[in-house]
Amino acid sequence: MLRRLSLIFAALVVIAATLGVGTATAAPPRAVLGGGSGIVLDDMYECTLTTIGHDNGGRLVGITAGHCGDAGWSVAPEADPDAGVVGRVAVSNSDYDYGIIEFDPAKVTPVDTIGQVTITDIGMPAQFPAVACKQGRTTGHTCGVVYGDVLQTQETWTQMCVVEGDSGSPVVVGTTLVAMVNAYVGVACLGPELGTNMLPIIENINATGGVGAGFRPI
Repeated sequence: MLRRLSLIFAALVVIAATLGVGTATAAPPRAVLGGGSGIVLDDMYECTLTTIGHDNGGRLVGITAGHCGDAGWSVAPEADPDAGVVGRVAVSNSDYDYGIIEFDPAKVTPVDTIGQVTITDIGMPAQFPAVACKQGRTTGHTCGVVYGDVLQTQETWTQMCVVEGDSGSPVVVGTTLVAMVNAYVGVACLGPELGTNMLPIIENINATGGVGAGFRPI
């Protein structure tokens, strides 16, 4: 009887080896994202995340420049390509040039500090002669004097260095997010840089409702 059982066990071992036994694989680590992180939209367009937080629906959302992508486009972290798609553009607003990204909370770890920029709150536009700084995926951390809303168009002009790929970068005074990078005038890094003020963006998001309404940073 014992010999018969041993033969049956041996046969089962052979069958298992032939068919293969599945092994557990660990899920990839969550991508760390915050204001200043590089993001890739639709697998080809590189921009910068302005900020990340939650809306009044409890969703994990981020803000970036609207010209970076259309609604439905995929979003992946530039610094962690193995993470794959971690979110999608939910809203793209051309009037204020902002985009709202809804992230998968199972794939993203939100943080308030990227590089040399920390975001603790959202505040009033900066005025001359304040110094503002930004963190961008292309030119990193740069600072410059603030000229203010030169054309009264809800855009703050500064002398920070920005180039392509820095679109969406958070513009901060201290740890207060005051604007996002949208464009520059003239020659890259000679400026001036144009950043849409954050309070009008937040007001528009709240008035529109849906994804992003009630946004609060991490």
